Amino acid sequence: MSAPDPITVEIVASAFRSVVDESFIALMKSAYSTNIKERHDHSCAICDPRGRLIVQSEQSLPIHLASMTGLMQAVLARYPLDQIHEGDIFVANDPHVAGGTHLPDINYAAPIFAEGRILGFVCNIAHHADIGGMVPGSMAGGMSEIWQEGLRIPLVRLFRAGQLQQDILDILLLNARIPSERRGDHFAQIAACRLGLRRVDEIVARYGAPLIEAVWDELLIRTHTRMRAAISDLPDGIYRFQDVMDDDGFGTRDIPLKLEIRVSGERAVFDWTGSAPQVRGNINLTFGATKAAVAYALRTLLDPEIANNEGVLDCCELVTQRGSIVDCVAPAPVAQRLNTSQRLVDIIIGALAPAIPDAVVGASNGANTTAVFSGTDPRNGQPYLYLETLGGGAGGRSDRDGKDGVQVHITNTSNLPIEAIETEYPLRVLAYGFAPDSGGAGRFRGGAGLRRVIAPVGHDCTFNGAGERFSNAPWGIFGGGEGRPGRFVLQTGAQDQLLASKPTAVPLPEGSAIVVETPGSGGYGPAQDRPQEDVAADALAGKYSDEFLDRNYPAQRRGQDRA
Repeated sequence: MSAPDPITVEIVASAFRSVVDESFIALMKSAYSTNIKERHDHSCAICDPRGRLIVQSEQSLPIHLASMTGLMQAVLARYPLDQIHEGDIFVANDPHVAGGTHLPDINYAAPIFAEGRILGFVCNIAHHADIGGMVPGSMAGGMSEIWQEGLRIPLVRLFRAGQLQQDILDILLLNARIPSERRGDHFAQIAACRLGLRRVDEIVARYGAPLIEAVWDELLIRTHTRMRAAISDLPDGIYRFQDVMDDDGFGTRDIPLKLEIRVSGERAVFDWTGSAPQVRGNINLTFGATKAAVAYALRTLLDPEIANNEGVLDCCELVTQRGSIVDCVAPAPVAQRLNTSQRLVDIIIGALAPAIPDAVVGASNGANTTAVFSGTDPRNGQPYLYLETLGGGAGGRSDRDGKDGVQVHITNTSNLPIEAIETEYPLRVLAYGFAPDSGGAGRFRGGAGLRRVIAPVGHDCTFNGAGERFSNAPWGIFGGGEGRPGRFVLQTGAQDQLLASKPTAVPLPEGSAIVVETPGSGGYGPAQDRPQEDVAADALAGKYSDEFLDRNYPAQRRGQDRA
């Protein structure tokens, strides 16, 4: 059929956006774990029969883009379309054989049948608070191979023609520490798939499959065209930047990540040659995760209003070395891949800063600081597991300060409310606020990190964690100051003990507490250019000490004294 008119394209596209947004909310409201129902660590999408991402829910995480498209490629590589049946639901999580990026992210896909053929697939992904393995929460440091990180799920059909395969579900639940919670989260994902299928059926009934397919093609063409045009606006040339990861949890420190961007016309090649070989610790990235980070950075830096679909991915030309930290191979562990993905985004920002100074920001907190508390709940004698990945500072921008205490870049989950923690777990939050002096100074300051102090109530428990930017501070840009690194501290009533950045199985007896301080972020522009009234506001806000303000803004502080 002929190309649909622009108004029809917008109407149909909006209908599909509403499908994935409603599915996202349904999954959130149906889930059992706080990580999904409160922190919203999940995503929903629709793909076409070629596995191309058509639309992703507005609240979705950019890092999940890689997992959902990876799952679709695994499905299509294994099954011809005529071997996929109405009522099938596929599930997988493995990064090395099923397109995932780490094991806690479990991917679902269900085929959309219309007019006797497959129109596409509804997909979702959710981060399960535990997927088994050697460490509660399946996310902390101390794991050196993929088998230690939890249950590896290859591509399997959990439902065949509408029939639950109970033996497969039994395997999934047996390998989790809190099987009742996992079961609830699995069925929340199943419910989101089924809701998405019903809503798509309603759209097909109204518009017909041929028109929908034409709209989908048009959406991809639009995005690809706009992205190529945005790349062409960059000055041709070679842009370089490099940074390091703190450590891998096994003694390898200051792990290099190097980037060269070659821009020529509408083409930009992101060459990661020279980055470190894959490491023993679980901070490695699959190729798909690296591509998702590049796609996110391209979209947000060059044209943030375009749709997040396959058209962006098609513009990502990557060069990597197989077996490197940005393109790892089995049995590399990957549980903390998000911290490395965040660093890639910082590096892309640093490389392109000279070309687009108004679009970039100082280095953000560069981490998903992971805190996991596990033990036996004294209220009911049942095991519990509280996992959270905490936000931090967002970098200072060209026209305003960075945000305080938020998730940044390729993740956009929420910070878990104190009420949810203390209601659901035998834990008490003794303090919650911003980490002092953590936002880098500058014309526009960096955002502050978070500070939480958490203690067990009526029992002993275990703490596992994983942090980044704990030794290498988030850098400032165009003369902005560094943000403050993060840290974990064990409080026992005696002398505080500074923990490693990736602590494993730390005993936490009753009466002790863990302090989690997440990294701040870098400032934008010289501190000497910050207006005196903004420095005065910083002093009143209570997030910065007099010593910090005197050291970084001496002229402005002297002016306040004279006033």
